[in-house]
Order: sequence, then C-alpha cells, then structure tokens
Amino acid sequence: MIFGYPIPPKLQKMLKYIFTGLLLILSGQYLLAQKLIVIDAADQKPIKDVAVYNDSKTRFGYTDLAGEFSINSFNDSDYLNFQHPSYENIRLTRKEIEESNYRVVMHYLTFDIEEFVVSANRWEQNKMEVPNKIVQVRKPEIDFMNAQTAADLLNLSDEVFVQKSQLGGGSPMIRGFATNRVLLVVDGVRMNTAIFREGNIQNVISLDPNIMESTEIIFGPGAIVYGSDAIGGVMNFNSRKALLSTSEKTNVKVEAMGRRSTANKETTGHVQFNIGGSKVAFLSSVTFSTFGDLMMGNTRHPDYTRANYQKQVNGVDSMFVNTDPDLQVGTAYSQYNFTEKLRFQPTEKLNLVFASHISRSSDVPRYDRLIEYKDDVLKYGDWYYGPQLWIMNNLSVEWKPGSILFDQVKTVIARQDFEESRHDRKFDNPVIRQRYEKVIAYSANIDFEKSIGNKEIYYGVEAVLNDVSSTAESWDLDLEVSSPESTRYPDGENKYYTISAYAGFNFNISSRFFINTGARYNYSELHSTIVDNSFFNFPFTKIDLENSAVTGSVGFVFLPNNKTKLNLNVSTGFRTPNLDDVGKVFDSEPGNVVVPNPDLTPEYAWNVDLGFSKDVLETVKLELIGFATLLENAMVRREFDFYGEDSIMYNGELSKVLAVVNAGHAMVYGAHASIELAPSKSLRLKSNINYTRGEDQDGIPLRHVTPLYGSTHLIYKNKKIKADLYASYNGELSYSQLAPSEQDKPLIYASDEDGKPYSPAWYTINVKTSYQLGTFGLLNAGIENILNHRYRPFSSGIVAPGRNFIVSLRVFI
Repeated sequence: MIFGYPIPPKLQKMLKYIFTGLLLILSGQYLLAQKLIVIDAADQKPIKDVAVYNDSKTRFGYTDLAGEFSINSFNDSDYLNFQHPSYENIRLTRKEIEESNYRVVMHYLTFDIEEFVVSANRWEQNKMEVPNKIVQVRKPEIDFMNAQTAADLLNLSDEVFVQKSQLGGGSPMIRGFATNRVLLVVDGVRMNTAIFREGNIQNVISLDPNIMESTEIIFGPGAIVYGSDAIGGVMNFNSRKALLSTSEKTNVKVEAMGRRSTANKETTGHVQFNIGGSKVAFLSSVTFSTFGDLMMGNTRHPDYTRANYQKQVNGVDSMFVNTDPDLQVGTAYSQYNFTEKLRFQPTEKLNLVFASHISRSSDVPRYDRLIEYKDDVLKYGDWYYGPQLWIMNNLSVEWKPGSILFDQVKTVIARQDFEESRHDRKFDNPVIRQRYEKVIAYSANIDFEKSIGNKEIYYGVEAVLNDVSSTAESWDLDLEVSSPESTRYPDGENKYYTISAYAGFNFNISSRFFINTGARYNYSELHSTIVDNSFFNFPFTKIDLENSAVTGSVGFVFLPNNKTKLNLNVSTGFRTPNLDDVGKVFDSEPGNVVVPNPDLTPEYAWNVDLGFSKDVLETVKLELIGFATLLENAMVRREFDFYGEDSIMYNGELSKVLAVVNAGHAMVYGAHASIELAPSKSLRLKSNINYTRGEDQDGIPLRHVTPLYGSTHLIYKNKKIKADLYASYNGELSYSQLAPSEQDKPLIYASDEDGKPYSPAWYTINVKTSYQLGTFGLLNAGIENILNHRYRPFSSGIVAPGRNFIVSLRVFI
C-alpha cells in the first residue's frame, strides 16, 4: 500500500528488483571501500584527525572520529604519509599496510618538533630547518578555546598582543609593531591595503575563525616572499581545504556548531559541509554571530566603569544614568561570514581551487569615543563604524610538471573589495558627519620551487594594485538635507601599486646544519589627487611617490643533536608610505588632528634573531628567543606645522596639528621565553613570557610597544576529556613608558598617584574543558576571568570581559 492505495503486482516486482540492485550496489561500495585504522601504540585506541596523503599530496584526507580512513584512491606504488601534531610521522607503502592487517600504529610525540609550516617561503618546510620564529594555532585549539573572532584566535598563540577600541575590533601587535607594520595573509593573498593605518585597525575580524585550518605567525621581517609591511611579522591564515574522495564513494562531511557566551551574550551558529568526488570537491561554510553589550568585571579600577550613556528619545539626545555601571552600553554588533570553495584536480599534477570569502558586519559602535565627555556632558551622540564589508575571490593553480626550471609552480590571482565608513555626531547636534571608503585590491603571485640535490630553490613575482575612493557628506537629521564634508583621503583618483621579485634557497650542508637565504626587489608608486581643496586649502593638490627597496635575509640552523636547536637569522624589511600615511586628515585623539605629509620616504628595518630550544630528559622543553630591530627613517606621528600654525580649527574644535613624519631611527628589542613540562602523556604544563621595549632616537617610547605579558597552562587530556586551567597576565606600563599619543588618552587609562595615565598590571584565571561525545560530537565548556577582575588591556578603548561562561556543541556527520 502507498498512501492507502494498493501496489500493482508488476510495480511490486519492479520495486523489488530496484531495491535489491541498490542493496547490491551499496554493499559493493562498502566492500570496495578498503579502510585502515590508525591507533595509539600505548593504549591501542583510535586516533582522529591524522592527515593521510601521498608524497605529491594529490591525495589528501583525515582519519574520522573512529580513526578510520579509506585508501581505495591511492595507487599501489604510492607511499602513504601519516602526520599528526602529537605523534611521530610515519611513511608506509600500501603493501606494508596490508601486511599489518590495515592497522597503522603511531607513537606519541612528547613535543611537536616535526610539524611542517608554509609561512616561511610559501612551500612546506620542516620547522626544525627554519631559522625564523614561527608559531602555529591549529583548528583543534581554535575549537577548544572557542575563539569568537579571528583577533581572539591570534590571542591563542600567547605571543601576539591584541588591542581593541570596540567590541567589534582587534588590532594585533607583534614585537612592538602593529597595523601597517604587520602583514595579514589569507590563503596566500595579502590583505593589507593602501589605507591600512598607523593607528589601530580591525580588519582581521572579517576572517571567520571557524573555517580556519591553521594560522601561522612568523615573527620579524625574515620572510622574503612577502613584501612591504612585514616588519613586525606575518600572520598567515589557512582556511580549510575542499577534500576529494579517497574511495569510490562520494566524500560527504557535515559539521555544525552552536555557541553561547554570557559576558557579551554571544550567540554563534556555524555550518559547513564538504562534498568530494575523485576529481571535484566543493566546500561551503556559513557563520552568523550576534554580540550584546559587553559586561566588564566588578573588582578593581572603578574608574573604568560606564556611569552614563547617551540615547535619542523622540529625536532628542538624552544622557542617562547607567543602572549597571559594569555594562558597557554601546558595544553590541553582529556579523556573518560565507566561504565557498570549488576544487578541480583533473590529474595528479594539476590542482585548481576557486574560493570566495564574504564577510559583513552590522554597525559597530566606537566605544572609546562614546565615553568621551565635554563639560560634564557626553561629547558624542553617535560614533560608529558603518557595516564593514570584505569580499575576496581568488583562483589558485598548482602545477607539478617536474621540469628543469621548477618542480612545482603555484599561481594565485585575487580580487578583494573592502568597504568601511565612519559616522559621528556631537551630542545635541542634528548634523552627522559620514565618511565612506572603498578599496578594490587586485593581486597576482607566481611562486616556483625546485629541488636540486640537497638544495631547495624558490623564486617568484608579485603584483598588487589598489584603487581607493573616498567620499563624505554631512546629513542634517532635522532638515533631512546633506551638505559637502571633507573626505578622510583625497577625493580624486587614488592609485597604489607595487611589483616585486624574489629568489632564495635552502641549503642542507649536513643533516645538522641548514642555511636559508634570499633577496627581494620591491618597486611601488602612489598617485593621488585632491579635487575639492576648499576645506583646508592645502599647498598641493597632487601626491606622487615612487619608491624602491631591496631586502634580504640569511639564516642558520644548527642541530647539535635531535633534542637541541640553535638558530640565527639576520634580515631586512621595509615599508613604503601608503595613502593613509601621506594623504589622510582625521581627528586622532580629542584636540588633535592629523594632516597629510607628501614628503614621506620609506622606512627600513634591520633585524636579528637568536634562538635556542632544547628537550631535556624527554619531559621538558625550553625555548629562548632574543631579537632586535633597528628602524631607519621610522614613520611616526609627531607635532607638525600647517601654514606655520601648530593648531587649526577642525570639526568645530581648535586642534593641535600632527602628521606622520620620518623620525630618524627607532630601536625595538625584546625576548621570548617558554617552558613545557610533560611528566605523562595526559598531563602537560606550559608557560611563556614576552618582553618588548622600543623608543626612537630621542628616547620617546614607540606607540605599539606592549607591556610584559604571558600565560601559564596546566593541561589534562585523554581520549575523551581535555581540560585546561590557565592564567593570562600583563605587566604595568608607567606614564613615562607610554608613547605621547597614548599619554594624550587619559580616558582609557587608569590614573597614577600623580593623576597621570598609566596601564596597570592585571591577571586572569580561566578554565576550558571538552568532552568527546562518541563519534558524532564534541561538547566544550569554559569559564574565563573566574575572579571577575575589571581590567583594560594596554591601549584598548574597551574594558575586557568580566566572568564569562561559554558552552558550545559541535556535531559531525
């Protein structure tokens, strides 16, 4: 019967044949899908997330939650590589796997000394052979720690300091450098544009942490494959791959996650799925997050609380008493992210991937401006960033012909669209000033790699073009009419482009001694025009800059034994002035205005790193890194004359004139130390500390030099449970240690005994846990800032979260 109707006999017979045939096909596929299982040598339990791939990496996949993996698509002649960050790597033939009854045994690795990285030269290289300091944050840690944004993801490294002016923000600082002196790279595409500013930026939150496979942070300017801006370091984000099927069956994987946090009432939902055949695979992901007003802690520093907030009632600005001064009213926002990838691999030697990333936020209130007062009244009725939009479409082509000139070549062509805006209105003033910026960024990279004996040669070219448009208007809310307004950047044509070429090689003198060296030539041009010069009457209406630079590096790695590494790296880097440096007009702090300076020249960095790491008695790992960077012609913000005047009227307020100028030289130096103890396979203690200092030739502290900071983790882990009890801590920066631009922001700092601003020391105690729900799910929970301390990280406009309860559930299908 079907819906109450009888089935005709002929149809019954036909359905029987069809059903039987389907069963045979499905059972045949099951029988054909030869699976292996990867198990732990100590407890014989399965290991999930083991990467399995052939030598050419044309076939690649991961073991599932049961530790199983189908090898039907691998050739009989293939070697199968098994790699996991917690286990020793294994390389086996199919015959060896068959002889072991399809059971692959992996031995636990006390410390992850064999991990591979790609940031240093865009090609995979054993970390033990790389002279640069590199830190990886992998997907399991991202999931476990429940990073809300990509800025929080960087914080997981414990070696990147993140500043926030508002909840929807995050500006990474590396070794005393930030913003346009550090480089963001997404799937091989540089994210920095011509309007990346010297001040704090929040572009990194456009990235979705839930789609990231790993993030690699390379410290210092030692990577020659990257051009301008990579002075402090490079943050390389690698999103998840679209995976092909490794058997005759279609590879279908679905992952879903839901998370709730209490401090900012975060609700996040994430879904991704992968459909892979033998030659074509598709990956799709969507994430949506909403964040409410952030609650700060309630102990210490009462001067951080929010006593009042502003709100329009019937079109009239009103100032209200905050009934809960620990609630940072005016911080809520939301964001969504989409990622799509289409992969086509017609042959073992050719792989093509088209990827699309889309991110859009809601309006994001600028909290540090909303808490400014003027004559005991809040200064602004509105101050917010408009929706931040980022779209990236890129095509990546990898070809491995094995020719005389190169073994493999990788080409990445990309277009990025950025849109951002700023909207501010004084309290009791009906006129809102609105400034809009759009950037279209085109880029192309071609990278080659060739191995000759014990030498690895890599070379390539890169071209980047930025097209910037800047518009502005003032809108009267009462009269509903607009009027002209000064733009943030020149309102005419703004073109910025660079072209560069590099070459380098890795040379293994012996199994214990490695040399990495190379050089890069960079050429850049900036052309900008001012159409409407009536607002400031600048003595110029056109900016034309041409700059070139040669950078290079040489690094040495010496391995006295399998447990010890010594590395020395000497490198140079540079940053050419961009549109934000030479052509911007904006109010940087209350009473200060930054004006253009078309006479800027590039700054150049000389850097040296010296590192030592050692495993002691199989249970202790020590690491010590020291560095120093000399910055010549350093671009810094200083007092400036405009037509012989040191102050001008700007936005209705007499403001001191500042500009970005070349300030001779500056020195940044510091050290990183860490220790890990692993008394057993299930228990681990790790701790690290970071120290940085920096000043210019006049002894003036640099803006982005952070206080002493670090963390200590006590981690317990077995097959189903993981728990991490940890402390994060920051040292103090006194008034004299703050840069002048920070001294001019007393509103976001505490006051010392003399009433001067300073950044106090702070610490938090936190705990995170996870529980494996069989083969289908993962439950995470945690408490951040258990002691509910009220603290504000250095240079941040927003106060950090108070006690925060987090729970998330991941489901795998």
